[in-house]
Amino acid sequence: MFASSTLPDREPLPTYLTPVPKTLEDLGLRFAWLVVAINLAGTAFGFWYYGPQLGETPAVMWPWVPDSPMATLLIALAVACWKLGYEQPWLTSLAFFGNVILGLWTPYTLLAFADAYSYLDPLMYQFLFWSHLSMVVQALVLHRISDFPVWGVAVAVAWYGSNLIVDYFVPIAGGPHHTAIPVPGDEPMFLGADALGVVAAGEVTFALLAVFLALAIRVKKCEAARGGAPADRVGR
Repeated sequence: MFASSTLPDREPLPTYLTPVPKTLEDLGLRFAWLVVAINLAGTAFGFWYYGPQLGETPAVMWPWVPDSPMATLLIALAVACWKLGYEQPWLTSLAFFGNVILGLWTPYTLLAFADAYSYLDPLMYQFLFWSHLSMVVQALVLHRISDFPVWGVAVAVAWYGSNLIVDYFVPIAGGPHHTAIPVPGDEPMFLGADALGVVAAGEVTFALLAVFLALAIRVKKCEAARGGAPADRVGR
């Protein structure tokens, strides 16, 4: 557990696991409450954005529909818990997974269906694109506040695995519950895939990436601890 008045150390992890410059990481951690506020504002905007789709979705499936605002809510809660001195590994893992997966999936989808998204105001298109990429950046700072224990990663895998299932494979109530895309799901795309297959492939890929990154961070931290790093630095 970390004191709220100090910044956790940055361990010497491989660059592919810590691509965000230390200066930027320190800035985000130093202004953690601002990060929380920005993410809560993004959550509110996201739920507003999903309003029409939620209105057409059975209430029982609502938790699985507004993926991006749920991800920003999770990271706001995870950072707030850390700042208060009560970091919750399961919550931080959920936040990491959500911000990696949705932070990449949305720009990927905006590019894959760029022509069909022409109805969006150009400023809104750019906002959606870059604000979601910034979700990935903030996710990649979470290694400073958690060591991603296997049980915490398991919680995230269970939740986002269920999300994949109801989004694309077993819709449970009504049609698929993925974020609405601007073309029919059976619209032919490329390499023989239809539109639903394209967005599903993207989300599966980014989910696997999140699993790899979280477990790789865990492994490298454990290796550093066994190699002689002070035990109390594990997870910093």
